Formats: sequence, C-alpha cells, structure tokens
Amino acid sequence: MSAPPTPGTPASTPATDSQRIVTSAHLVSDKSPELSEFEFGLIIATHAFNRWLTRCMGAAGVKDMTTVDVLVLHHTNHRAIEKRLADICFVLNIEDTHVVSYALKKLMAAGYVRSQKKGKEVFFSTTEAGAALCMRYREVREACLMPGFSGAAEENRQLGDVARLLRTLSGRYDQAARAATSY
Repeated sequence: MSAPPTPGTPASTPATDSQRIVTSAHLVSDKSPELSEFEFGLIIATHAFNRWLTRCMGAAGVKDMTTVDVLVLHHTNHRAIEKRLADICFVLNIEDTHVVSYALKKLMAAGYVRSQKKGKEVFFSTTEAGAALCMRYREVREACLMPGFSGAAEENRQLGDVARLLRTLSGRYDQAARAATSY
C-alpha cells in the first residue's frame, strides 16, 4: 500500500527530503526515507489513539484510567476467558510485567477485575461491573468513532492491510530492540 503524495507534490514525483513530513530529519535514511515518514505518522497516531482510549473511557463513566488500564481491562474481558498476567503481557506486547500487574491491581481495587488462584497460577477475569464498563465503552466507541468510517469493503480491506503491516513492523522493531540491547 503506497502513501499518498505530499500535498502539492505530483503523484509521479518522489518527495524530496525537504518535503517529507518527519519528526527528526537527521534520522532519515537513504535506504528508506519513507520509514521516517511512517515513524512520524506512528508517533502522532499513537498519541491520538492513547488520548482516544482515555477519553472514551471517561465518557463511559471512568475518568481516571490510564491507557494501559483501558487496554488491560478490555483484554481481560476479551471472550470472557480467564487470563494469566503473562498472557495479557504477551498479547499487548508489554515487556514490563510490573506495568500490567499494577494496572490489574488498580482494576481489582476499582471492582472491575477479579483474580483466582489455580494451583501456582493466578488467573484474571472481569467482574460484572468490568464487563458492563467495557460495553459502555463500546457504546461510546460506536457513537463517537465509528461514524467516521464508511464500512465499505475497500476501506475495510485497507484497514486490514494496515493492521498486517503494523504487526509485521512491530516484529522488526522488537528484533531491532533486542539487537540494540547488545550493541
């Protein structure tokens, strides 16, 4: 999937370095200048998405949740299946288990998540209040976010392509992070 040309740039003319929308021109690589454009898009999309998560949850009735709290609550509620801390961290690609552990403690204190020990393992699930909060969030999402999407097959195909690209690139960034650890 190719990115649209920079406004004012003909579609057939590649963007020059001065026309690229990047956050750090000194990081633009000759090998793939588009990667720097992608990274800037990812940065601003990440911040917009994080803002959305917390404000949607606020509109659903809980104003003091962090982005991680919202993500952990939704994943804990996912398919109404109990999950271990390691499972939640793995799916959300959060390396620091203490971050998720802290979110779970806050969610349990608020009455949205419960834990149950089975043998040596601790499993987490949402309470009725937690599941109901997830459904209120969904209602706000449907009312505020979804009208911006057409639901057309082409739009949905493009979103699926972007999702696959993001998963692929997350693997490359994870691999690079491991390499940087021993660099």
